[in-house]
Amino acid sequence: MPGRTWTVRLTGHPDHTVSVTCSTAACRMPPRTKDAASMRRFAAEHAKAHGRLASARPNAACSCGSAQCALHEARVHCTGPSLLVLVHNPAVGQVWTLAEVCQTCAQNIPHITILATGKPALPNPAAPAVEQPVHRAAVPGGFSSPEAAPDPSPGRRRPHRAQWQRRSGS
Repeated sequence: MPGRTWTVRLTGHPDHTVSVTCSTAACRMPPRTKDAASMRRFAAEHAKAHGRLASARPNAACSCGSAQCALHEARVHCTGPSLLVLVHNPAVGQVWTLAEVCQTCAQNIPHITILATGKPALPNPAAPAVEQPVHRAAVPGGFSSPEAAPDPSPGRRRPHRAQWQRRSGS
């Protein structure tokens, strides 16, 4: 199944108005206006709305690969799970692209936000299960997990530390 792509574009006109277009013909866009800031916010929210409504399909082909990797410079072999990504360069600020791409292409696309991952519904019984190492968040104090932290005794107080005062150089 081919990967989907949506493009939301902010376009300026000679009369100093701006308009928003979407590659989905069914989308209704506001009329042209001179308020470029509000139209930019609308375009960003419209692209995000497409992202919320769509989900990454696990069996989708990479839309980037079918477009000769137009979203990135390096030519790569498409591999990995399908991802739903939002591509937007804030320096340009006029085009938002939402696409289903593979994990390999996603790593090569600049200015990307991953919105969803297309995970297979059922595990493939032919493929052996690979155990992933558990990543635990670091806890202040040098412990690797909250379980490893010592249990503070509620009735015991910490020893008093003398307060060091800086001497002025006068």
